[in-house]
Amino acid sequence: MTRIIGKVALTMIVSAMMLTTGKATANFSAVDLSLIPTKTEFLYAVSSERANDDSEKLISNVKVFYNPIADQVTLNFKLNKQNTVAIKVMDALGNEVLNLMNGRLDDGLQSLSFDANGKLTAGFYFVRVTSGTEVIVKRISVR
Repeated sequence: MTRIIGKVALTMIVSAMMLTTGKATANFSAVDLSLIPTKTEFLYAVSSERANDDSEKLISNVKVFYNPIADQVTLNFKLNKQNTVAIKVMDALGNEVLNLMNGRLDDGLQSLSFDANGKLTAGFYFVRVTSGTEVIVKRISVR
C-alpha cells in the first residue's frame, strides 16, 4: 500500500533513481520510493509491497560475447526457475531484426550461441532477453 508521508526537496534526489517523464522511482531493497513532482518540490511515497531482491529475479548474470561480433555471438545467463524465454535482436530504433529463440528452458546456467554472419549489417544492436515480466537488454556491436 502506497501512502504519501512527506515532502523532499529536489536536491535530495538520489543519483541511483531512474528519471522518467515527470516521475522518478528508486528501489531500495524492500522499499519502493516514488517522487511525485509539484511546482517547487517533490512529494514522496513509500511502498513496501515488493522487494528488489536478486533471488526473486528470473534472469541474472547476462553476458554477451564476443563483442564486437564478427560472425558468432554467445549469450550466457542464469535462469533461476524453469520458464519461457524469448531472445530477440533489436536495431537502434527498437525494431525486431532477429528472433533468436522463443521457448521453454530449464533453470540453471544457459549458454546459447547464434550465427550472426550475413544476418546483421555493421552497426549497434540490442539483445533483448525476456522471461515472464523481466526484460534484460544488452548492447552489441557488429563489425
